[in-house]
Amino acid sequence: MRLDKYICQSTTLTRSQAKKAITQGRISSSENTIRSTAYKVSENEQISFDGKVINVRGIRYIMLNKPADFICSTVDEQLPSILNLLDVEKREQLFIAGRLDADTTGLTLITDDGQWSHKVTSPRNKCSKCYRVGLNAPVGEDAVALFREGIQLKNEAKPCLPAELQIISETEVLLTISEGKYHQVKRMFAAVGNHVVELHREKIGSIELDSSLDLGEWRYLTDAEAQSIA
Repeated sequence: MRLDKYICQSTTLTRSQAKKAITQGRISSSENTIRSTAYKVSENEQISFDGKVINVRGIRYIMLNKPADFICSTVDEQLPSILNLLDVEKREQLFIAGRLDADTTGLTLITDDGQWSHKVTSPRNKCSKCYRVGLNAPVGEDAVALFREGIQLKNEAKPCLPAELQIISETEVLLTISEGKYHQVKRMFAAVGNHVVELHREKIGSIELDSSLDLGEWRYLTDAEAQSIA
């Protein structure tokens, strides 16, 4: 890895700041000062910045219990970005894998592994997502079969892929889908004459939202959780 890139992935410095630190003689390897920004760091080489050993950060995989009134965007817009909730370095390098509407809460996956993020979001991979849905009108048992057959959305050429609907109470259900169409869950229930009043994502693939996380809290995924997205 080029030395300037190594420094960027080990510190909070930008690429230009890293290059400046190198030319200023603040970077060393085995006590030998390095002044070339194109220097290639070899495996197991020990690099120091101002005399302190630095190490490249590993790839990050994060689960966040998203609260309402935050947006799944990497920048603030009309509402603040969910990345503001993370106390981590280099937040601008993170991807949001599977976005939620501003008023939707629950499991959101965040990473700086672009390929992993694509596996979560790509329709081709059919990564399932489970939502707890609050409705304003009772839902009947006949809805289970309708969702299993595939709901036809307004202005869509083809019906949705089969979805699993589990009725918890008259106005609360669990819905598992394997697509990510625009406002899909809300539009599915609108198509059967109902209206979503609360929407909370509980699961993506086999990764379940940690019940110990309050809204706005986050933690890193375990190795097993991260590796479950294949």
